[in-house]
Amino acid sequence: MGAIPTQRETTSRAPGAPAHHGADPRTTVRATLSGSPLAPGSARGLVRSALREWTELALPGTEHLTDRLAEDAMVVVSELVTNAVVHAGTDVELVCRLEDTRSVVVEVADHHPSRAPRDNSSEPAYETPEFGRGLRLVSTLAEAWGVTYRTGTKTVWARLPAEGSPADEELEMYGGERGLRVAEILAPEPQRAERDRDWLGRGALSFLAEASDLLAGQLDEDLVAALAGQLIVPRLADWCAVWLEDESMGRGGWGEDAGAGAGPRLARVWHGSENRIEELRGALEKHPPRPQDSLRPVSYPWPADALGPHGTHGAALAYRLIAGGRPLGTLVIGRSGLPCFPDEVTGLVEDLSRRVALAIGAARQYARQATISRVLQRGLLPGAVAEIPGVHSALVYEPCDKGGPSGDFYDLFPAGDGRWCFALGDVQGKGPEAAVVIGLARPWLRLLAREGYRVADVLDRLNQLLLDDATEAADAAAHALVAAGGMPGPVGDGPRFLSLLYGELVPFDGGVRCTLASAGHPLPLLLGPDGSVATTARPQTLLGVIEDVTYTSETFELRPGDSLLCVTDGVTERRSGSVQFDDGDGLATALAGCAGLSAELIAERIKRLVHEFGGRPPEDDLALLVLQAESAGRVE
Repeated sequence: MGAIPTQRETTSRAPGAPAHHGADPRTTVRATLSGSPLAPGSARGLVRSALREWTELALPGTEHLTDRLAEDAMVVVSELVTNAVVHAGTDVELVCRLEDTRSVVVEVADHHPSRAPRDNSSEPAYETPEFGRGLRLVSTLAEAWGVTYRTGTKTVWARLPAEGSPADEELEMYGGERGLRVAEILAPEPQRAERDRDWLGRGALSFLAEASDLLAGQLDEDLVAALAGQLIVPRLADWCAVWLEDESMGRGGWGEDAGAGAGPRLARVWHGSENRIEELRGALEKHPPRPQDSLRPVSYPWPADALGPHGTHGAALAYRLIAGGRPLGTLVIGRSGLPCFPDEVTGLVEDLSRRVALAIGAARQYARQATISRVLQRGLLPGAVAEIPGVHSALVYEPCDKGGPSGDFYDLFPAGDGRWCFALGDVQGKGPEAAVVIGLARPWLRLLAREGYRVADVLDRLNQLLLDDATEAADAAAHALVAAGGMPGPVGDGPRFLSLLYGELVPFDGGVRCTLASAGHPLPLLLGPDGSVATTARPQTLLGVIEDVTYTSETFELRPGDSLLCVTDGVTERRSGSVQFDDGDGLATALAGCAGLSAELIAERIKRLVHEFGGRPPEDDLALLVLQAESAGRVE
């Protein structure tokens, strides 16, 4: 092959090179990375931080920065930096720029321009082929990419669109489906024999790094098994299968000795030819792998009858999937026409199997935690809200973290003597600590209300309860530390702050009398039939902060057609860049536009406006309660 020209202008998959003249300097980040295996990870972190900072600054164009674009940028920058490290071995110059054309441009330059990037085209390879895995993935995700040669440097760039590009249409998938597509692109092209050793020596590092990132982001063990198949077939094997087992099985539930319903579950079968998958699955189900003492791969019976005339002979290996000392399953790979697998392939799949096992273990841990959280959440919230004579109510409750207890809670219950009480609260933090506070607060609210305590008195007593409980928890933790030989100090669960809106409703002829108090909580808003909006409480101190504080309450009447809106800070503090939803009385303005609507429609409209306010999904729990005095002529 002739010498590569020392100067070549940018060529791209789509017309147009990246334009950046006159750009806002805040929209460009630059960095020099060492040509080491750590460079791709550093580059991903830099770009991730840049996208976050641009969004927080609300720079022009950031309204189009979606989660999908961020994910694509992570993959592209990792591929380009890895390509530069593997081929050039020099320092790498990284530039990431936000374009005013609603796109992100990534440029990666190295100082060894005598090697062209591999794209697996029909041209003869200049040196040992890399099979174009990296640039094949880049070309799929980017709307345009190209290479620019300058004296002493070679720059590979890619432009990623925010929306509406061919790449968007090709990857218009979500969750696991999109992950499978990326895995399919990521998997190297199938090659054999003499080329295996060369690819494994030069491309395995990048392959394992990207496979780790892809597997680590999955929260479903079946999807992890599916991704493993996509990564292995067809580059490393002709077919593979993943069995998953219950961690409590031990060694007594395998093979022919297993009872009915016991044994591992064949979660995924993958073959280079789709029409062979079902037949192969049937053959493999008859011979589940048996556990072995060694962590090294062992031979597995070759399923010749299921592989057709070209698969009568071959080699198959079984890898135990173990994470944290617990057996999770088995990965089996097979390749036709070989008496045994090359050592290089065996070692690479062994490394990959460890990553698969860790991903399965993490997915199971997440599933266990999610199950515990769902059970706990059901115990922390009322099974149903009470129906109040003369009052229509509507509730929206959206915890941000589906895998853990929310910090927001609500309640609406009868208190006896013709009284009904309602509460909307927000605990500092989330997870188990928030659950402890809610587990204390909600039962005590009900108990005190049914004992006849006034609204302000209920808050006084709940405040003291939280302070006493936090003190006891800190004392217990300090004693435990001292008993263990540690030094006493300010340890414990820390302060347990609670913002709470609590009120009492008493229906009467012609309306509803409402008494309420706000302890560090967003103030409720009263919407009149004419569209007027006013606050109905005054701000007071959070619960669990100051001892001996005295709370006060306000009383007013809800007349027919009046609506009371109560929200948590997930509504008022919803962000779009540096702007919050309630800036400039944004919530009051939104509520004023709900005049004449029913309680349900008011709740739905406010929820929709909050979601639409930010370009990204909400990052905080969201709860809102609408209480509306009955009136004729409401829009249902």
